[in-house]
Amino acid sequence: MYMHLIIATTSLLCSLNAIATSQMPSNRPPNHATPPPSENIAQVIASGMVPNEATRMTVLGKLRELYGENSVINKIEVGGVSSPPKWTENVEKILNTSIKKIHKGQIQINGTQVRLKGNVATPSIGLHISENIATSLSPTYTIVNSLTASDSRQETLDKALSNRVVEFESGSANLTSTGQAILDDMAAAIKQINMPSVELIGHTDNAGNRQANLGLSLARANTVRTYLIGKGIPAESLSTVGAGPDNPIRSNDTAQGRAQNRRIEFRFRE
Repeated sequence: MYMHLIIATTSLLCSLNAIATSQMPSNRPPNHATPPPSENIAQVIASGMVPNEATRMTVLGKLRELYGENSVINKIEVGGVSSPPKWTENVEKILNTSIKKIHKGQIQINGTQVRLKGNVATPSIGLHISENIATSLSPTYTIVNSLTASDSRQETLDKALSNRVVEFESGSANLTSTGQAILDDMAAAIKQINMPSVELIGHTDNAGNRQANLGLSLARANTVRTYLIGKGIPAESLSTVGAGPDNPIRSNDTAQGRAQNRRIEFRFRE
């Protein structure tokens, strides 16, 4: 019978379960269940059966490389099972950096079938993970992609902004104190979702010259970027776009509508 392996990672921000399954001996108790996620401590729990010590150390070494030496808890047992040809080599290929983008999910490996479950930020990320694994393995392996897109990171940003408008001094790219307070909340939200790539999109109302508004919207987006960098967000995580008056969310026919159109949009990117 083939080896049985469970790898589970838990943390406050991200959970991942990777499982390689086969039939267990009938007289062996099912003692490899994954414990519930920890709310405070990020950890990787590896349990199950592997055919030899070399396979066990290879799996643990790969996990420690991905998640850190002190994050891996070893519950893997050795003996009593066999594995397909080059199984250990193929598991190393599956346990690559892309699997860290799967949240609250599983990777199930049963013989030469790999089943991916869980949440990813966008459909294209899920497709990339599946294709990355498929191209790294021999044609004898099949990939079943059951990953679903989740906008939880974007929802976190939207919730932090809470329909508020980052305010600037009239006609300039200088932040008001109210605008700074909102950006303090946004910096905390970006850190909460592990500081991914975020695009800062500046918008204006339609008053005045369009070309000038394009320049002003970009200048304001750049001001926001500089402020967030000062709050500890890595510069490489932040990009800026000036959209000017081209994407209003309210009518420009009223003062209230124009005020809502003068805004900074925070958009999570892959």
